[in-house]
Amino acid sequence: MVIFNQLTSKKHAFLGLVLASLASTSFAITPKQVKTVVEAQQESYLSTLKDLVHIESGSKDIEGLDQIAKLIAERLKATGADVNIIQNKDIYPMNDAPEQVGPAIKATIKGKGKGNIMLLAHMDTVYPRGLLKDQPFRVDGNRAYGLGITDDKQGIALIIHTLETLKTLNYQDFGTITVLINSDEEISSPGSRKLITETAKGQDVVLSFETDGEAKDGSLRLATSGIGAAYLTVQGKSSHAGMNPEGGVNALTELSHQILQMKDLSKPETGLKMNWTIANAGKTRNVIPDSAVAQADVRALKQADFNYIDKTLHEKIKNKLLEDSQIDVKFEVRRPPLEVSEKAIKLASTAQNIYKNELNLPLTILTTPMGGGTDAAFAGLESQAAIIEGMGLTGTGAHSVNAEYVFIDSIVPRLYLTTRLIMETAKK
Repeated sequence: MVIFNQLTSKKHAFLGLVLASLASTSFAITPKQVKTVVEAQQESYLSTLKDLVHIESGSKDIEGLDQIAKLIAERLKATGADVNIIQNKDIYPMNDAPEQVGPAIKATIKGKGKGNIMLLAHMDTVYPRGLLKDQPFRVDGNRAYGLGITDDKQGIALIIHTLETLKTLNYQDFGTITVLINSDEEISSPGSRKLITETAKGQDVVLSFETDGEAKDGSLRLATSGIGAAYLTVQGKSSHAGMNPEGGVNALTELSHQILQMKDLSKPETGLKMNWTIANAGKTRNVIPDSAVAQADVRALKQADFNYIDKTLHEKIKNKLLEDSQIDVKFEVRRPPLEVSEKAIKLASTAQNIYKNELNLPLTILTTPMGGGTDAAFAGLESQAAIIEGMGLTGTGAHSVNAEYVFIDSIVPRLYLTTRLIMETAKK
């Protein structure tokens, strides 16, 4: 313990010398100075992470979301940011969207230079209230465990400590840094998608802090698939299946016809996938069903394919098998695809060089869409910004009880990378 305290004292003394030199000179901040400040953040980062994990914040737990939003807002204000807690009222009408969602936090820091940077994360988790008492934050070797720690409380902590790093360095050469943290990502962001899209307008860079995954070489993602859903509803007429079947209009028969004529809408050559996955009709064996419903999962790599699906579904339902049936179809974009851009490739190359030349670490750039969707895709709908997903820590076990953790040794590299990318953006 004595040795540790001596080392800590020396580290703090060296940090003090670094900060003193920054305050007394006008020279550019060096990578070594950034690394020194970042390394000093690791212990406080873990403390922040513990505080975040110890507030239960499921997507529909409004009380918990209000509580964690207050904590995050206080921490962002302490970095010098102008902070607003926004109550989302404009909820996108998805099939399973709740009537109320939690708040979003928007914070802005104005610098004295150029380059507009947006930092994006979410505070909600998939876990219901009550699990925390048996699964508190804990550290085991190089792993920090906790509910929602990977998805996405590590990302919130990274944003907070990036701003604290910049404040400690007295770095203000950027134009603006805008932080947006929403509370409905796990339910497809029905209340915050418009806010994300609007906030991304005019940004030069958008960095999204979902985990980079469990690959030990680290990675950044420049593209993700979009997620859509189709809902097919058929209304028929009931009648006795044995005594008077011809007096009814069999909704199940019509539903079957519709699904069969819509079964080949996938386009493997473009990555469009549409599959009917849920169907329900009838409740009693001897009654002609008067209603039937079905759902389809849709994935796309380009927004144009979602537009194609929407248009085609509405055209297809005009061809009915049973003329007296009533058919309705609804298509919703749960998340648009994030399409790779040349600006993103260029920024990712800069990140790769920082990892290699300044940290001596490998960094993989993923340009092929894979996995689920991302809030970063909403940012890309009307923005020309360079967008990078996966800025978060290395970790795994998202949505898994007792198995969600991040690697502690990825804190310093990711915090360093975020800080340096902000500096590089300000140079351009």
